[in-house]
Amino acid sequence: MEKFFKLKENGTTVGREVAAGLTTFFAMAYIIAVNPSLLSEAGMEWGAVFLATILASIIGTLVMGLVANVPYAQAPGMGLNAFFVYTVCFTLKFTWQQALSIVFLCGLLNILITVTKIRKSIIKCIPRSLQNAIGGGIGIFVAYLGLLNVKIISFDSGVPALATLNEPSLWLFLIGLVLTIVLLVLHVKGAILIGMVVTALLGIPLGVTTAAESVSFVEACRQLPTTFCAIFTSEGLPSLFADPARIPLALVTIFSFSVSDTFDTIGGFIGTGRQSGIFSEEDERAMESSSGFKSKMDKALFADATATSIGAILGTSNTTTYVESAAGIAAGGRTGLTSVVVAVCFGLSAFLATFVSAIPFAATAPALVVVGVMMMSAFREIQWEDFAEAVPAFFTGIFMSLCYSISYGIAAGFIFYCVVKICKREAREIHPILWVSTLLFIVNFVMLAVI
Repeated sequence: MEKFFKLKENGTTVGREVAAGLTTFFAMAYIIAVNPSLLSEAGMEWGAVFLATILASIIGTLVMGLVANVPYAQAPGMGLNAFFVYTVCFTLKFTWQQALSIVFLCGLLNILITVTKIRKSIIKCIPRSLQNAIGGGIGIFVAYLGLLNVKIISFDSGVPALATLNEPSLWLFLIGLVLTIVLLVLHVKGAILIGMVVTALLGIPLGVTTAAESVSFVEACRQLPTTFCAIFTSEGLPSLFADPARIPLALVTIFSFSVSDTFDTIGGFIGTGRQSGIFSEEDERAMESSSGFKSKMDKALFADATATSIGAILGTSNTTTYVESAAGIAAGGRTGLTSVVVAVCFGLSAFLATFVSAIPFAATAPALVVVGVMMMSAFREIQWEDFAEAVPAFFTGIFMSLCYSISYGIAAGFIFYCVVKICKREAREIHPILWVSTLLFIVNFVMLAVI
C-alpha cells in the first residue's frame, strides 16, 4: 500500500487517508438519495438511478484513485442533474433516454479534448491571479453550498436572508459548526470527521437524523436494466438524431453540458490541488514535457472525462469530480487511497442506503463551511490594490457562489480579464486559448438564452 500510493512521499498515513475518505464520502453522500429523486421526475425508475449513481461513483472514483493517485471523488453532479431534468427533458422536450445519450456524447467530447491535451492547455494558460481567485472562489462556493444545504439562508421573502432559527436542523447545524471550529482551533486530529459524526448523533434525539425513503438492493437490481445501456436502444442515440430539425438543438445541449463539466473540473483541480500541493510545480513541469499521460493532472483529467460516459451507459446524468472532495483534502487526504475509501463507502451504501441517507445536511454543512474558510486563504496572493487585477478576481470568486456554478465564475473572470487587458492595451498578453475559451463561454450564454 505504501509503495502503490506513495504515502510517505506525499506526507500522509493510512489512518489519515481513511479519515479523509470518510470525510469526503459523508460530505457528498446526499447524492445517493437526491440524484434518483431528481432524475425520477423525468420518468426514470428510482431504484435504477439509485444503483446507477452508486456504480458510476464507484467506477469514477476508483479510476481517480488507482490510476491518477489523487484524493478526488466522483459522482453525478448537482446542478448538472437539475439541468438534465428541468431544461433538457422538461423545457427542450427530450426523453430521458435521449438526455442520457446527450450526456454520453458530452463524455466522448470531454475525452477527446482531454486526450488532445486541450483541457491541460486551458489550465496552463490561466494567469496566476485568476488561479488564486478560482481557489478562493471555490472556498466561497463550498461554504455557500453548505449554508444552502441546511437552509440557514432563506429566500422566502424573495431576497436572501437569515432564516428564522426556530428549526431543530438549524440549531443542530450551529452546534455542529461551533464544535467543528473548536476542534480545528485545538488541532484535534480528524476534527472535521469527528464534528460530522457527533453532529449526526446529536441529531437523533432532535429528530433531524432520520432515514429517507429508499428501495432494497434487490429491487434496485431489478430496475437497473431499464436504464443500463438505454442509450443504445432505439429510444436512445438513434432517436436523438432521427429528427433533422432537432439536431442543432441536441448539439447545442451537448456543448453546454461539456462547457460546464470541463470548467467545473478545471476549477476544482486548480482550487484544491494547487493550494494543497496535490498538483505541485514538479507535476506541472511533467505535464508540460510529457508526451503521454504521465503526470497526475493528466491522469486525473482523463479519469474525470471517462466517468461521464460511463455514468450515462449505467443510467445517470453527468458524473464529475465533486467539489466536496475539498473536505477530505482539508482533513489530510493526499493520495488515491482517500478515493479508494470513498469508493468502498459507496459500495457499502448500496446495502446500507437507509443508514447513509439518515445523515442530515445539518451534520455535513459545518464541514463545508469550515473548508470554505480554509480555502479562502488563496485570496491573499491577489494584489487587491491593483484594480485591474482585482476586477477579474472579484467576479471569479463572487459569481461561483451567486450563480451556483464554478464554470460561470470562471467565465466571469475570463471575460473581465480580457476586458481589462484590452482597456490597458495589453491584449497581446492574453493567451490565444484564453481568447477561445472566453469566446466559447459567450457563445454558450447566447445559445442558452436562445433555447
